Amino acid sequence: MNIENYINQIVRDAKSASRRIATASTALKNTALDYIAEGINSSADFILTENKKDVLAAKQAGLSEAMIDRLSLTDKRINAMADGVRQIIHLADPVGEIIHGHTRPNGLQIKKIRTPIGVIVIIYESRPNVTADAAALCLKAGNAVILRGGKEAIHSNIALYKILTAALEKAGLDKNGIQLVEITEREAIDYLLTSDKYVDVVIPRGGEALIRTVVEKSTIPVIKHYKGVCHTYVDEFADLKIAEEVCFNAKVQRPATCNAMETMLVHENIAPVFLPKIAKRLVDSGVQLLGCKKTCTFLDTIKPATDEDYHNEYLDMVLNIKVVDSIDDAISHITKYGSGHSEAIITTNYSNALQFTGEVDAAAVYVNASTRFTDGYEFGMGAEIGISTDKLHARGPMGLAELTSYKFVVFGNGQLRE
Repeated sequence: MNIENYINQIVRDAKSASRRIATASTALKNTALDYIAEGINSSADFILTENKKDVLAAKQAGLSEAMIDRLSLTDKRINAMADGVRQIIHLADPVGEIIHGHTRPNGLQIKKIRTPIGVIVIIYESRPNVTADAAALCLKAGNAVILRGGKEAIHSNIALYKILTAALEKAGLDKNGIQLVEITEREAIDYLLTSDKYVDVVIPRGGEALIRTVVEKSTIPVIKHYKGVCHTYVDEFADLKIAEEVCFNAKVQRPATCNAMETMLVHENIAPVFLPKIAKRLVDSGVQLLGCKKTCTFLDTIKPATDEDYHNEYLDMVLNIKVVDSIDDAISHITKYGSGHSEAIITTNYSNALQFTGEVDAAAVYVNASTRFTDGYEFGMGAEIGISTDKLHARGPMGLAELTSYKFVVFGNGQLRE
């Protein structure tokens, strides 16, 4: 196969299909989404069979347990995938929304209107659910999408792709509005990333190495999220019961996700009481703890943390702990080591909460809640396309509105500029 020709055909077809998708009615797009959800549920056995092939290959290749967890599908996860698509049906269609409008003194009527971006390339690793999530969100926002998943999920992704394209055709839409790169050669990505004549934006989802590679090679604008180094700061005025539950949830509930806590900051005034209790609970659950010198004085079984450790996104049952002497010290640590993803403070002090939310620069900042909530579904957006740590165009969970651009539409009656 000539890979360059293969990719060229895909991007051309996507560009052509994008025109029809962009002007499709809300009802037509929702019909296609309903067919997608139905197809996922009715083909659950087929999806699981194909997914088992990927999981077996992943185990034989020695992939980490965290990676295999991301890759694995279950009946519950397949149902959640279909439910996520159905939730998008009930969300307002952003296309055509008038963001604002005004009339100039000369009579010109100017409206800023939300429009589809066009053709979006999604490059992602491991999680097959991204295939359905990305396709559904891009479709509802009026975009054509080209999906390039990791080779470790190729059987799962092709199974889902067959369901997606069948749904488009059944609804009467161009099946090329959703495409999957079905070859695993990395050369295919290189050609995708230089197809700026046809592709409008690239969104990579995966590890930091993948995202940096995409940014370096792409001639197309990239919306990125390098990594999620998330912190929870337990303030001296924290309710320690809430602090224990939130910190445990943020680390243990699903550690392989980008919104899981990687470092816990604890004020020195409550450290002697709080640390032994939370540490025992974490260790009993299989978490490996690394700590600063002060932390080591309270916990004799903990390993010392290095400066490099505080930069790590573990995506695993490993947690850094640092004892700080003030909220300013905590914020300084987050400023130095944080990735701009999600940060939390546990406190009953309203002034400290306001200081934290005002000074911490991140896509999501929490007070007395787990960072694990940074997710499009949890935010009520439906399935998300990803979480952006950029500041331009989109930041945080990217739902429907974040998958659109806008245009100015101007009505006049013969006005001329003098």
